[in-house]
Amino acid sequence: MTKPKLRSQGWFGGTGTHATMHRSWMKNEGLPPDSFDGRPVIGICNTFSELTPCNAHFRQIAEKVRRGVLEAGGLPLEFPVMSLGESNLRPTAMLFRNLASMDVEESIRGNPIDGVVLLVGCDKTTPALMMGAASCDLPTIAVSGGPMLNGRFRGEQLGSGTHVWRFSEDVKVGKMSVADFMEAEAGMARSPGHCMTMGTASTMASMVESLGMGMPGNAAIPAVDSRRAVLAQLAGRRIVEMVHENLVMSKVLTRQAFENAIRANAAIGGSTNAVIHLLAIAGRVGVDLTLDDWDKFGRDVPTIVDLMPSGRFLMEEFYYAGGLPVVLRMLSEAGLLNKDALTVNGRTIGENNADAENFNEEVIRPFDKALTRDGGVMILRGNLVPGGAVIKPSAATPALMRHRGRAVVFETIEHYHERINDPALDIDETCVMVLKNCGPRGYPGMAEVGNMGLPPKVLKKGITDMVRISDARMSGTAYGTVVLHAVPEAALGGPLAVVRDGDMISLDAANRSLSIELTDEQLAERLKGWEPPPPPMTGGYQKLYFDHVLQADRGCDLDFLPGTRGAAVPRHSH
Repeated sequence: MTKPKLRSQGWFGGTGTHATMHRSWMKNEGLPPDSFDGRPVIGICNTFSELTPCNAHFRQIAEKVRRGVLEAGGLPLEFPVMSLGESNLRPTAMLFRNLASMDVEESIRGNPIDGVVLLVGCDKTTPALMMGAASCDLPTIAVSGGPMLNGRFRGEQLGSGTHVWRFSEDVKVGKMSVADFMEAEAGMARSPGHCMTMGTASTMASMVESLGMGMPGNAAIPAVDSRRAVLAQLAGRRIVEMVHENLVMSKVLTRQAFENAIRANAAIGGSTNAVIHLLAIAGRVGVDLTLDDWDKFGRDVPTIVDLMPSGRFLMEEFYYAGGLPVVLRMLSEAGLLNKDALTVNGRTIGENNADAENFNEEVIRPFDKALTRDGGVMILRGNLVPGGAVIKPSAATPALMRHRGRAVVFETIEHYHERINDPALDIDETCVMVLKNCGPRGYPGMAEVGNMGLPPKVLKKGITDMVRISDARMSGTAYGTVVLHAVPEAALGGPLAVVRDGDMISLDAANRSLSIELTDEQLAERLKGWEPPPPPMTGGYQKLYFDHVLQADRGCDLDFLPGTRGAAVPRHSH
């Protein structure tokens, strides 16, 4: 097989002035002359940041990748990009996902890189890096940082995020003291790594593996397990081989790979955020993926992984039970996997997982004992959400999946906080909570506020769930009968913008319907008096985002970013 010409030789090859300058400057890092003799240059794209706790151990992960690249005869060169930490970054990390993707894309394209290893962990780092790399279409492997160890508090296992929501509701109604809440805090995040629930980080690590973009086992190995370091080192070796094989991203990220990921997301009870992120990644690589595909391919897939927030266990147990390879094997045997889809290790996804063994059928259940018979993400439509909305059945209360109730409306998240604890608020458990102006433009950035906490007057009755509707997102660690991602959003003049207190709303999940009991004429009349919100800033990135962000059904990318622009060697300036 003829090896492809190395892209990096456009910088380092030859004896001319430009090549000499490029090599000489690089030699100030102590690189010997044969570093530039035609060996592949591998970029290690690192989202390490002490402001991103989930990714704070990535220096160690990068060193393992570096070792593997050197062993395989490549030249590893690490570079930083914007790090998106869900726990600290305001107003929401999602606002900056597209900015980080631009950082990644231009960092790859503008530098002498032949292949790249993406170090991903906290929620938005995975899609941001995948999106940016897809627009360049070089040989690429994603290495996830791994989940934290299970949280512990007084003999109970704590799920990151999930127990925050649960305990905070208990504090509201006096079931838990503030002092105990503060004590539990210390046991929630007790090791490096990302959320150990099946939140967005764990979901996206699973998407990396089910798309074929990560090494087998990528999804679930705990961050502090030595096998995570082994996987990183093997990825470093493999990326050098991929460069020689010219195995670029577009050969892996095919239509069949996205179908596999949708089905895997259903089986694991994955986060609703995966919908937006996979739509965006598909848009970058040129695969025609729609909201309806999520319903078509995930609709009849049972949720078989019993993890919080949908179930009982956490990522440690998932890994010890056999991890995602077991899920993929089960899907394959049920005829629900495109077995011939290529993966980054050069084998098909069917070959990679054919021998996976389930060591705990409580954690990874047989299909006939599924957690939810119809898992996945349901796509709802109707006159309230003509462009679609999503709901996660495995996290919802079955009795509420068909419900008619009176709307209690919150115009903004601030308005919600002003009203929700008021004893005079006219609300009970039969009502439908509606939150507006928290979509891509409305917040901006589409914050994870859709899982609105219930009013104390309802919680005191022992009620733990109500139907909630918004154009926002919710954390993958959250739960409840929560309708999200309403399209068009309120800030764009969607029907959600004109919902009023007292309007009757009907949810019929089985028939994929969400409607408000108003005629088209009544909605149109209300919209005549509606005015769009102003941009959050008069300049800067937030203004750019506000002006160009696409709606949730198109992945919330910026309208000028979809597509693969390739990685032709840029012009030099000398």
